[in-house]
Amino acid sequence: MDFALSPRQRELIELADSLGREKFAARAERYDREASFPHENYADLRAAGLLALCIPAEEGGLGADFQTYCLVAAAIGRHCGATALTFNMHSCAMMWSGMLADDLPMTEAERAQHAMRRRVHFRRVLDQGAIYAQPFSEGSAAAAGKAPFGTLATKVAGGWRITGRKIFASLAGAAQYYGVLCTEDKPEASQRDTLYLAVPADAPGFEVVGEWDPLGMRGTVSRDLVMREVLVPDEAELLPRGVYHKAAGAWPHMFMTLAPTYMGIAEAAYDFTLKYLRGEWPGVKVKRRMYPTKQLAVAEMYVALEQTRALFHRAIADARVDPAKPERLRALAAQYTIMENANRLCQLAIRTCGGQSMLKSLPLERLYRDSRCGALMLPWTAELCLDRLGRETLYEAGEKD
Repeated sequence: MDFALSPRQRELIELADSLGREKFAARAERYDREASFPHENYADLRAAGLLALCIPAEEGGLGADFQTYCLVAAAIGRHCGATALTFNMHSCAMMWSGMLADDLPMTEAERAQHAMRRRVHFRRVLDQGAIYAQPFSEGSAAAAGKAPFGTLATKVAGGWRITGRKIFASLAGAAQYYGVLCTEDKPEASQRDTLYLAVPADAPGFEVVGEWDPLGMRGTVSRDLVMREVLVPDEAELLPRGVYHKAAGAWPHMFMTLAPTYMGIAEAAYDFTLKYLRGEWPGVKVKRRMYPTKQLAVAEMYVALEQTRALFHRAIADARVDPAKPERLRALAAQYTIMENANRLCQLAIRTCGGQSMLKSLPLERLYRDSRCGALMLPWTAELCLDRLGRETLYEAGEKD
């Protein structure tokens, strides 16, 4: 659907979709089965210039805004969920340092310093094809914004000393740099003291540990990261001190960037169902479209998909600094709807297509498993979205009973 997209947006979406159709889709089953990282897909993304999607144009990147990023990520998710989900982590590191930071208040000195420091990170991607990860979770309330991060950074001469552990760290072992959210180690530290520092994969004291054998999203290889007194220079800052906390309040859409992956998965489930019932999927030549029960089920899928897609497009078009309350609530509603409906559509697809669709030689059972994982992902899990929606629709800021 067009949704009044610009020619440049359509060009980037088609680029991502063509990579997915021609290359990513055929590899997805192997990455899932092996729980191996999609290195070949990243080589293709690198060659196509898409690792620089969210680097500002004036810095040499493609200069995608939030909406464009989401549309490109959804196109990738339609063909390989694990690639889209990890692409999100890398792209957010570039987006947060780039267009998002440009929208936030800083002193002239802070902005000049940030411009120099982020250029170092951007050049690594542009010149070396570097991949940046973005580990959030720690097994506490920190990733949900309810407590300071337990990973601590202590100021030392010329830089920071980092100690802590991150769990469910997508791209673990595949990224060259890890954008670690941590708390400045000082008395009475709070969320306001959050730092965002890039840790090199080869830094002494940095280690990837544990196994990765989950239900779905197996190709993300989201193992644990352990940091034992890892030293990074001041230039490792991806955002100036204190700016992440400002961003979390002023740019709430920054936390719905996982949703495009699952929008793509929902579309993939519907696409598969049509081809399967029409006898057009490779190896499946029997037509099943003539049965009324199949037709009704596809109609139900179509309605759910259109409802989900419409809310997705509205929410990503809303994204901006300091959105109004209706726009903030709509982002939460979109996140919840996409995460729940992606799995619902996969369930309907399996029920409609029948037993053969559960075979691992076909993509639907993988789509089902991948789709179930989305509602669990911080910082905006399905439960947290409902919790915030219920509270913020009934209370204005400062109100209490």
